[in-house]
Formats: sequence, C-alpha cells, structure tokens
Amino acid sequence: MKKKFSNLLLALGDILLINLSFILAFMIRFDGDIINHPIAPQYLPAYFDNLMVITLIKIAIFYGFGLYRSLWRYASIEELIQIVSTSFFATTGTVTYMMIMQQKLPRSIYILTFMLDILLIGGIRFSHRVLKSMNEQSVFNDRNLKRVMVVGAGQAGAMVIKELKTHANLQSKPIVVVDDDETKHGRRINGVPVLGNRHDIKKLAEIKRIDEIIIALPSVSKPEIRQVVEQCSKTKCKLKILPGIYELIDGKVSIKKIRDVDIEDLLGREEVKVELNKITGYIQNKTVLVTGGGGSIGSELCRQIAKFSPQKMLILDIYENNAYDIQNELIRNYPDLDLEVLIASVRDKKCIDEIFQRYRPQVVFHAAAHKHVPLMEANPKEAIKNNVFGTLNVAEAAHEHNCEKFVLISTDKAVNPTNVMGATKRIAEMIVQTMSKISKTEFVAVRFGNVLGSNGSVIPLFKNQIAKGGPVTVTHPEVTRYFMTIPEAVQLVIQAGAMAKGGEIFVLDMGEPVKIIHLAENLIRLSGFEPYKEIDIQVTGLRPGEKLYEELLMDEEGLQQTRHSKIFIGKPILIDHKVLKAELTHLKEIISGDGKDLRDYIEHMVPTYRRTS
Repeated sequence: MKKKFSNLLLALGDILLINLSFILAFMIRFDGDIINHPIAPQYLPAYFDNLMVITLIKIAIFYGFGLYRSLWRYASIEELIQIVSTSFFATTGTVTYMMIMQQKLPRSIYILTFMLDILLIGGIRFSHRVLKSMNEQSVFNDRNLKRVMVVGAGQAGAMVIKELKTHANLQSKPIVVVDDDETKHGRRINGVPVLGNRHDIKKLAEIKRIDEIIIALPSVSKPEIRQVVEQCSKTKCKLKILPGIYELIDGKVSIKKIRDVDIEDLLGREEVKVELNKITGYIQNKTVLVTGGGGSIGSELCRQIAKFSPQKMLILDIYENNAYDIQNELIRNYPDLDLEVLIASVRDKKCIDEIFQRYRPQVVFHAAAHKHVPLMEANPKEAIKNNVFGTLNVAEAAHEHNCEKFVLISTDKAVNPTNVMGATKRIAEMIVQTMSKISKTEFVAVRFGNVLGSNGSVIPLFKNQIAKGGPVTVTHPEVTRYFMTIPEAVQLVIQAGAMAKGGEIFVLDMGEPVKIIHLAENLIRLSGFEPYKEIDIQVTGLRPGEKLYEELLMDEEGLQQTRHSKIFIGKPILIDHKVLKAELTHLKEIISGDGKDLRDYIEHMVPTYRRTS
C-alpha cells in the first residue's frame, strides 16, 4: 500500500514536471516572452489543446519503461541511462502523436523538452538518493563505521565500493583503494582515492586506520591472490575476499558473496580442470561404492560422484555419525540419487563379500583407512588390520565380483616410510599392483599429500589452539608438508580413475611444499593476531615416526606424464603376487600372536621402510 501511494505521488509529480518542461521550453525558445512574442502565440494553442494527451502518452511510456518500479534510493548510472532512454521514447511518442494530429510545434521545442525531461524527471529521482546519502551521513558517525580498504580498482572493486556505500546497515566506509596499475593511482572510484599498490597495503592500513580489507580481484590467478593475501596478512585488519570468477556463477558482485579469507587462499594453487566427458563415462549409470565414505576424503568423493549421475551409490563406513551426516546432505542436494549407507568394517571379510555379492558395485573408491601417524605408531596391529587386510578384503572382493575399477586412496607417507602408517599404505599399494596382474579389474592407487581441513589435520588443530589463546604447537621449525584442498584432491582422484589401465600409482602434483611453522604464522594473522606476541608458537619436537619432509615418489619409481598436467604415473615396481600373498599370510600370523617381530617383518616386506623406534 505504501509503495502504491509513493508511486502515485511520483506520477503526480511527473505530470507537473512534464508540463513544466514544455513551458520552460517555450520560454527558452522565445526568449522568455511567450505572450508578446510575434511568433509564440501561433504555437501555444497546439500545446494547450493537446496537453492532456501529451501528458498521458509520456506517463504511459514512463510506466512501461519501469520508472515506477526502480528503487530510487539506490539510483546509479543504470537508472540514469533508463531515464535518458525513457525520455527519448516519450518525446518520440509525443512527436508521432502531434504529426498524426497535424499539430505543429517548432522542432527546438521537442529537443528542449527532451533535455528538460531528463533534467527534471531525473533530478527529482536522484534527489532521493542524495537526501538518503546525506541522511545516512548524519545518522552514522564515522567513528562507528568500519574503515575499509579495497584491493582492486577494477569493475569488481567499484561494485564493492558502491555496495558498501549503498547498504548503510553494513556500517562500513570505504576509505582507500590499492591497485598495481599505476595509471589508476591518484584517481577516484565512487569518490574513494586509489593511493598505491599491494606493497603499500601495510603502510596505508596504518595511516588510514583501516579495520577491514576486502580483496576484489575475481579474475586474478590464485598465485597472485596468495601474494596479495600475504601482504594483507601483515596488517591486523580483518581480511575478506570476493570469490574467483569461476565461483560467481551469475558474474554479479554482491556483498553476500564476499567471504572471509581462508588458509586455502594462501596456497596459491590454480583450480583443477577435469575432463568431464572422461569421468562421466566410467561413473554415469554405474553402481559406485565408496569405503570410508563418511570421512573427509570419502564424503567429498560422494559429493562429487553424485554430480555424475551414478545408477546407485553405496557409502560404507564403520562410524555411523559421519555416514549419517553425508547421507542427509546427499538426500537434500540430490533427491533423485539412489543412495544406500552400509555400516560395516572393511576388516570383516565375510561382510564385505556379502555386500559385493548383493550390490555388485562396478566402481570402488577405497578410502577407508587409519591415518594418524602417532596413533598408528602406538597401535601397529590395528594399522595392519585396517590398512593392509581391510584393503586386501575389498580388493579381493572387487576381483571376485568382476568390478570394472578399483581406486585406492594412498598417501605420500607410503614413500620411504618412517612410520607404521606409511608402511601399511605402501603394502596396500603393493596389493593393488599385484592384483592388477591377475584380474580383469583395473586396480590403481592415487597418492597425494595432506589435505587442508580434513578430520584431525593440522589446520583444525591450529584453529582450536588459537581459539583458546595459544600456544600453537609445531613439532619442528623445518617440517614441511604438501597440501591440497579436499575438493581439489578428490577431483584429481576421480580424474585419475578415468585414466586407469591397471597397476598404476598415480601421483598428484601437490605444488610447492609448505613449512608448517609458516602455515601456523599465517593462520594466526588471518585470525587477527600477531604471531609470537599475541599468540605464541611452541616447538614440541618430532613425534615418533614423523618425517621432516614428505616425498611423493620412491627413487626407483620414476615419473611419467599423463595428458592431465597435475597427474603423473609412478613406474610400476615388479612385485610377485604369490610371494606377496605368502608374506601377507605370515603377517596375519604375527598380528594374531604377540606381534613381537611385527616391525621387523614390516621392514622385510617394505625394504624402503626405515623405522625411527
């Protein structure tokens, strides 16, 4: 009701302004004297006789072009263009009508009324915006507003500034813009000055008393974003970022799409490009089993596999809570997905055989595993039961029931392992490599490093320590690790599965290794604190079985390139299936007993294993 009343008032105002435009046009055309001018009186009757119709024509065109639907308190260049185009067509409509009625007016009158309509009709609307802006400045004292720096003087930066100024409820004031393009320095964007480049961020943040930095560079590469984030993290400002253009599906910038800067932004890795047609070919309309489907990697596998329309998806996990969570998520997001959750252990050979007999999965992603190095170092029997014999159970069932593909999720810790967990994963790789020689199933392993944010990984640990005020604990100042985001790792795993021919160990390009202490420092800064001053970092010493650095290949494996730039193949090592089978039988006997010689026998099975205890 209030809106209709406002529009009615606006339309009544337009009626007055339309006719005011004509009167002013006559006065300008006839030097201010429309009564005594020798020519003016012969044209005035043509206007007054058609005043009502001319007014109705213009109001109808204004309505048709949406001048009564716009929110003029947010008026901008788009609304100005709308007023100009509407005024043009309204004048054209008037001229057409007068010609049909054979009523003559000087051409200059039409030109003048067109320009006056823009000035008066536009002016009354933009005055709403001006009054609103003045009112906001009077209501909100600058001291109560967040002072914002925008990184990026392009279109995205301009839109961010506009939205910050438009939405008073955000209580944010854009103060300064930085951009590496020197031609923009000294200029203004929506009234905000561009004063420097990325290297001036820290200095400008101090001088201008900046509270928050918004990085508005959606088209810039990930490595460049990382460099900008590193500069921003030297300040104490809250950091936010506009997602990359690939995330902005509609291409539109809005405050809602701006998110906090996360540790992933400091990895500086380009987005993975997958060959969708290849992936779709081996997943679509197939029954797909994901073991460990409730875990960090397993659940992301389920999310991404669901996109490729499998005929049926099976989630197998021993931990019901995680399985329940991913089940509910998939039901919500993919209501047509044929989904079944199986609570079972990969250690239970009979149960695994029954599952394969009943569901006949065609593609298996084996992600079920114990992964925590210190825990497995203290519980080597459990590591063997789950990571070795659990893998053997699932792999043999896949072979016996003629699965098409079996993809083992492995780890860089399987390379020259110094811990039981890594050695068990290497034995799992050996199982996969030997099974490929005797089976029609394409058995492969995919090896990658740490994933950011996975359950029990270093990032959640650091965040928890920071939330408690520190200290953040790092085992050694020189420890380095390879990192990927969970979605990136899983995309490459699925892509590697499409390339599988059998027996390969696919190695993912993990980028450059990251020092864990640098990761801790950056995470502290991103949380708004200063490392070593506000949040301390303590070095606790290497844990049992822990390496200073991880490797992705063994010396004897070599490396072959694939058609995908981020996926490589380690050269298969010759392993005799019968010999491995006999060794596994003896290993089972050892863990069934007191396990006294367990580490010695692991060293026998994995010659590259070098235990630290």
